[in-house]
Amino acid sequence: MSSFFDNIRSTRLRAIFRRGELALVVLAIFVGIAAGFFVALIGAITTKLHVMFFGVERLSSSDLSGWIVLAGPLTGGVILGIVIFVLSKTRKKPMIDPIEANALHGGRLSLTDSMIVCLQNIISNGFGASVGLEAGYTQVASGVASKLGVNLKLRRGDMRILVGCGAAGAIAAAFNAPLTGAFYAIELIIGTYTVVTLAPLIVSALVATIVAGLMSQHGLSIDILGSSVVTPPDYVPAIFLGAVCAGIGIVLMQAVSFIEETARKSKIPIWLRPSIGGIVVGALALISPQVLSSGHGALHLNIDADMTIAGLAGLFILKAAASAISIGSSFRGGLFFASLFMGSLLGKIFAVCAPYIGYGDTQPIVYAVIGMSAFAAAIIGGPLTMTFLALELTGDFQITVLVLAAVMTTSLVVRTTFGYSFATWRFHLRGESIRSAHDIGWIRDLTVGKMMRADIRKEPVSIGLATFKEKFPLGSTQRVIMTHDDGRYAGMIIVAEIYADPMERDSTKISLETYLRFKTDVLLPTMNARQAAALFDATESEALAVVNDKIENRPIGQLTESHTLRRYSEELDIRRREASGEI
Repeated sequence: MSSFFDNIRSTRLRAIFRRGELALVVLAIFVGIAAGFFVALIGAITTKLHVMFFGVERLSSSDLSGWIVLAGPLTGGVILGIVIFVLSKTRKKPMIDPIEANALHGGRLSLTDSMIVCLQNIISNGFGASVGLEAGYTQVASGVASKLGVNLKLRRGDMRILVGCGAAGAIAAAFNAPLTGAFYAIELIIGTYTVVTLAPLIVSALVATIVAGLMSQHGLSIDILGSSVVTPPDYVPAIFLGAVCAGIGIVLMQAVSFIEETARKSKIPIWLRPSIGGIVVGALALISPQVLSSGHGALHLNIDADMTIAGLAGLFILKAAASAISIGSSFRGGLFFASLFMGSLLGKIFAVCAPYIGYGDTQPIVYAVIGMSAFAAAIIGGPLTMTFLALELTGDFQITVLVLAAVMTTSLVVRTTFGYSFATWRFHLRGESIRSAHDIGWIRDLTVGKMMRADIRKEPVSIGLATFKEKFPLGSTQRVIMTHDDGRYAGMIIVAEIYADPMERDSTKISLETYLRFKTDVLLPTMNARQAAALFDATESEALAVVNDKIENRPIGQLTESHTLRRYSEELDIRRREASGEI
């Protein structure tokens, strides 16, 4: 693959693909082909692992029992632990995913790291850990797209769209649902919808779906018997179910975080954690093998089955615990399909209870679809993504209307009470200020260090007033940065204020410290433009000194409020023009 990328480095070829929307659509075709191929390949590899180790293709719908159920996740944990141990010695930088790449790095992510993440996901899912393959699908497809964009030297906006094309193709191929894939990229990977982004995303999703379909039988479908007619009273239980899914989804996200935090605070080495997690997941699988892997087979098995509330609730708790422990113990994977499976269980529980509150006419499978979409919207985010997924899985527009009401309720409750999806919540725990894939990387790149003037006028405070006036007559400069004798920042003097002083003073006896301003208000070179503007507003200053750090506190430059706001406005205009397709 590296040789392919090496062959596209010519200046003429790069120029062709930087000329506009049509070229981006052409690139989206190639990305879609790669996404469909990798989805089929990864799915085939994990299925082969399931057959080789467990003797079945779909773990979660099997009737496995005994030592093999316990040994599978444990073996995967040991292998993954070895991989993590090797990586801890060879790769120090954290691996980033497509959301973080688009939010902070202008769509740049390492293809090598993406392949490693994909390998870890295959090991985790292939040996039965309760995680889905969607994380591996999107990671490697987005990695290929990013590598292609880097070699073609695409603009920042085009890079982000191309990474979105990779994710769109991956999800579309995984579920045989092109609209779902496209809106997954819009809501979760790019963060905004524009006319410019739609065509390449749809093209990539369609191409990936076709390629994956030609190579393997991927996808999911749900058959609804008979036609459904939605009446106004039907919205009430759908909205209520959406709110319930939101609350339970928040609890699950916090449970995963609690397990991860507990593991970090413990003295257990990170390479040993998957083995311990594998033992626990295997023990849960002894109760029900439906907790193994992502849950594709279990979803089909349970969606039409008649089960009691106790059976459904017990299976939900087991799957939630297995998923939380798998993620929390450093198994690689996502909760996309696991959240769909758990949501269908919540929907069926609600269906059993519905007759007792006067809503027993709707088919249980309809509530299963509503719960599936709503719970996934709580965990993953993307209400429109989950709405289109319900539409493409069922083909029923009437049910989709109820799903839309439920997922919008879920999204509203989660955002107002919690504020994060699963991915962005984990970023928050790491100290990142990411709430979506909306591009905030450019503001981090627009730092004080890049905007400041380094040719500053500075003097020690000890020179005295008379000497200061000799060096800086009125009109020579506006501001002088003053330092202590050891070079540390002391404050700033506005020259005009000294000459405007109406009091008669003996300039040989007056200390310059009388005129010092902004003694503690300084900028750091790592601050971004937004932080600098906030400090200017708080101090009501027109300019501030820039110091190297808070410890040495040595002045290295000066930045004015007017220049900061001008550069910030220029960058905002560039982002607006990128979004509208003007550049």
